[in-house]
Amino acid sequence: MASAPNDDELTSTGWIDRALDGRLEKYRRWWRMSVLETVDQEEVIKQRREEAYTSPRYLFMLAMSAGIAILGLLLSSPAVVIGAMLIAPLMGPIIGAGFALAIGDYRWLRGSAVALAAGTVLGIALTALIVFVSPLQTVTAEIAARTQPNLFDLAVAVFSALAGAYSMIRGREGTIVGVAIATALMPPLGVVGFGLATANWTVFSGALLLYVTNLMTIALVATLMARLYGFSARLSGKQTRWQTALIVAVFVALAVPLFFSLRQIVWESNAARLIRTTIIAQAGPMARLSNIEFDLNAQPVSVSATLLTPETRENAEELSEAALAKQLGRPVNLSLTQFRVGTGEDAEALEILAARASSRDALNEESRLLEERLAVVAGAGPDSITIDRDARRAVVRARIPGASLATYRTLEERITRASNEWTVRIEPPVIALPTIVFAEGELTEEGRAALDLVAWAAQRRAQPVSLTGGSSETRQVAAAVLAERGVATTLVVGGPVMTAGWATALDDTPAALPTG
Repeated sequence: MASAPNDDELTSTGWIDRALDGRLEKYRRWWRMSVLETVDQEEVIKQRREEAYTSPRYLFMLAMSAGIAILGLLLSSPAVVIGAMLIAPLMGPIIGAGFALAIGDYRWLRGSAVALAAGTVLGIALTALIVFVSPLQTVTAEIAARTQPNLFDLAVAVFSALAGAYSMIRGREGTIVGVAIATALMPPLGVVGFGLATANWTVFSGALLLYVTNLMTIALVATLMARLYGFSARLSGKQTRWQTALIVAVFVALAVPLFFSLRQIVWESNAARLIRTTIIAQAGPMARLSNIEFDLNAQPVSVSATLLTPETRENAEELSEAALAKQLGRPVNLSLTQFRVGTGEDAEALEILAARASSRDALNEESRLLEERLAVVAGAGPDSITIDRDARRAVVRARIPGASLATYRTLEERITRASNEWTVRIEPPVIALPTIVFAEGELTEEGRAALDLVAWAAQRRAQPVSLTGGSSETRQVAAAVLAERGVATTLVVGGPVMTAGWATALDDTPAALPTG
């Protein structure tokens, strides 16, 4: 049985408690006099209120930010995406909601929530509309980067929100620019719109989780910072406890799915390493992996590998498949191709042949995906697409109702930029060619642009054009410009205005691959 403390022990313990209380009181006094009393709470609250409500300016800037964001995402341009982050006005109502919750101003909180809801709906609707009418609907690297949030994203949002709330409380709002870039509210919202427009619910749900994570984290961390700086003085103890419980519950609710997402990312990284090491271990120390592809989301897990080895093993595929299934804890479907190589020049030559074989398989798959994409984007059937895999070129006989020649040329440029070193040529249908404008016998800028478009269309169709009207001199000038582009012309006397047209009746037989 333990003995009761003696008087000396009680005296010692009491002295320590008094010393700790005194030190804590000293820090509280310093915090109150040196920090809290230097903050103009009324001015801070006034500024936060001004930016927290719905207004025409807020909706306009949000729409502009959403438009810039989705175009940057579709073009996979980080610079454009960053520009959208900087002008997005969502930070105002989010921080406002945090301060409103801290001081218990529920009218202000309701106004901020309405502004956030209106901005979110507008952003999703506008980005979805742009994606729906856009010829580009590919999941780019910028889009994919915002579809799998994890605990690290939550940590980024926490640190960014701490910096943002501090800068607003202490009057150093220049820091908010970095916070806007770090938390990236508008790009995830744009990806939500992309997922909605393309009915890609994996993209939709992942981006929505990232957006909600950033939004809630900024608001709740702003609440904690406001309370730390004394903005919650008017709240009762019961209200403070209720707020604390709410904040903890929200963070836990966000952390759980983000934790599982992070665990999945870690598993995939380890699985990729295990796949490589297991195949090599079963094939022998002299074997080398020439090419490997795998899909960890398939059921069973799909793995395709090309192996260079001095001695092929008949059961290498079965052994590797069984070992992988054991290591990954999932069924595996392995396709293993073995190339026997020796040493010296023969080994090098065979390795090159194996690499070419793997490259050919990859090229065939790439061309198949490109053909499917062109059929959707250009409104063409498979019989209207000609693919030259060796030259990495594709010709599409596009038919888009109501599209102009300028639209077809712009579409060709965009598809080519997004087609990973493939050259794409769009052959437009037989539609009206533009008028060639001259002023005092000289080509105008509009006339040069029209001739450039005529030359492009004639090259793509490999057909001559006719120039009708204008003076003899202007017809010769226009014909010379087209001749420089390799386009044959027929000159026809007509009225004072020069028009371009197709020189012959055209059929619908497939054209050869053009050289222009």
